[in-house]
Amino acid sequence: MTDTICNRTFDDISLGDTATLQRTLTQADISTFAVLSGDANPSHVDEEFARSTPFHQVVAHGMWSGMLLSNLLGTELPGPGTVYVDQSLSFDHPVMLGDTVTASVTAREKFADSHQIRFDCRVVNQRGETVASGHALVQAPTQKICRPRTRLPQLHLVDPGQRLLALVSRAHEGCKGLKPMRVAVVHPVNEISIQGAIDAAQAGLIEPVWVGPEARIRAAADAAGIDLSPWQLLSTEHSHAAAALAVELARSGKVGALMKGALHTDELMHAAFDAQTGLRTARRASHVFVIDAPAADRLLFITDAAINIDPDLDTKRDIAQNAIELAQALGIATPRMAILAAVETVNASMPATLHAAALCKMADRGQITGAILDGPLAFDNAMSLAAAKTKGIDSPVAGLADILLTPDLESGNMLAKQLEYLGGATIAGLVIGTRVPIILTSRADGVEARLASCALAVLQRQALLKAAGQIDGADATAQS
Repeated sequence: MTDTICNRTFDDISLGDTATLQRTLTQADISTFAVLSGDANPSHVDEEFARSTPFHQVVAHGMWSGMLLSNLLGTELPGPGTVYVDQSLSFDHPVMLGDTVTASVTAREKFADSHQIRFDCRVVNQRGETVASGHALVQAPTQKICRPRTRLPQLHLVDPGQRLLALVSRAHEGCKGLKPMRVAVVHPVNEISIQGAIDAAQAGLIEPVWVGPEARIRAAADAAGIDLSPWQLLSTEHSHAAAALAVELARSGKVGALMKGALHTDELMHAAFDAQTGLRTARRASHVFVIDAPAADRLLFITDAAINIDPDLDTKRDIAQNAIELAQALGIATPRMAILAAVETVNASMPATLHAAALCKMADRGQITGAILDGPLAFDNAMSLAAAKTKGIDSPVAGLADILLTPDLESGNMLAKQLEYLGGATIAGLVIGTRVPIILTSRADGVEARLASCALAVLQRQALLKAAGQIDGADATAQS
């Protein structure tokens, strides 16, 4: 491809002049055309549906061929300055994935009074079959134009949240033969907290138990047209009482997880962390965000961004171990953990770097197990191998981190929210280190985030049952 793009004027074009281009159809071509046109015909974008069509596989949108012809007319013959007037195409054969087609335009008729040219258009596949044919009438330029070829932006096709949705499918598969995990949905007095739980129930993941003021819960469900009758509803006077009752259900083994509804996080956590009646264990509880970021080639885990405000070294040890075990429950046998700081070297004036060095040594001594740790690492070299090499960092974690352990809650929360709102990430979250996992969604989270968070709880619980040899137990009502 040249750096300059030039046209052919009306006077420069003779009848019979031809331009051609060749292109092989890829899945990216189909996806891009579907996104730009909004044409989600399942014959083009749904492989399972396409198998039931006469072609038995995904085929290109018909106008994908027309796009190739437009490319030729606009950039080659006549080129810059061309104006489309009319086009007529017939489509004779489908273009299959992997087909290589040759598109051509040939000048057939010129109209001197209007400077219009009619072109024969044809697209032929590698088997010699005519895919599309017809004609196009264009207004040809009358002045010579040569310009630097415009540098087009790179297009990255991202299917947002698909890795998290894959976890939903995995959790569903793991539930086969088991009763869905009973989950206390705490104070679900708005539509989104009810709908998220129902979606998880319909996916076969959970059996919701509604806990909160009955009149408000039913009013929210009725306003959304939701039928709550298939599930148990335990009425309480207010949100404080709902949190306390939900924690009591978890302590007694009547539910296998809690799910935050329309109440503040502090209110639920106050009940969950009560020293006498709460869900504390020997390990400090912590929160993990599981993030499906478009620019990353893997799921990322960020911890702790919701529970421990300014964790000390012992707390960070528990935060690290909690995150490692969740990553393992999601299928990462030996996750790589980057302990983040602003710099990559130990600095006595920066406690995050001292904690990072100490945590790495604790891992060497078996005080943290199941992962490869390194730190301090700045975010750039935790995520980018090139950035790490530029800085001369030789690390088994740099550029490959699965888990990002942040210095404190504020930095972790800001990092996660930046990935979500500026980076287009889809985020799920879970509190672990408690007797049962707590699905701690934000009030701003959508139904998809709540569904994925339920899947995290189910997968984490399934991993615990497997480790205890109970995964095939007959009565797993509260467990999974």
